[in-house]
Amino acid sequence: MSEPRPVSFTGSAPPETVLDEEPAAALEALEAAMATPPEDRRAAVSAVVARFPRFLDGWARLGDLGRDDVEAYAYYRVGYHRGLDRLRQAGWRGSGFVRWRNPPNRGFLRALEGLARRAAAIGEHDEAERCAQFLDQLDPGPHLRH
Repeated sequence: MSEPRPVSFTGSAPPETVLDEEPAAALEALEAAMATPPEDRRAAVSAVVARFPRFLDGWARLGDLGRDDVEAYAYYRVGYHRGLDRLRQAGWRGSGFVRWRNPPNRGFLRALEGLARRAAAIGEHDEAERCAQFLDQLDPGPHLRH
């Protein structure tokens, strides 16, 4: 397990947390899985997540490949909760920025965004709203997340 990353403070601005880099082997395996034919992609990404269960972008991509709203919701939720654990390990204390501009944060942010979308799709509107609000608190402003 790596040492917690310091949380940076800049003046009176909220702190910013950057997650640890994902293992190179996980990133390479996900890239290869995403390059497989569409009919094999979900199984290939699932195999990556089985090898690297803490790999947040793997869970988010598996959510993207869910066969229906409920399956996708479940994958995104796992990525979101694993991401909260990883954020806390990185020094996050429940507030402050977790920005898209830092590539290690993207898996968590993708999972949170996907969770918001799929919660809305299955009628969990309160959860969808909370997730969208949390996403905006973590990384306010316009940006491309997908």
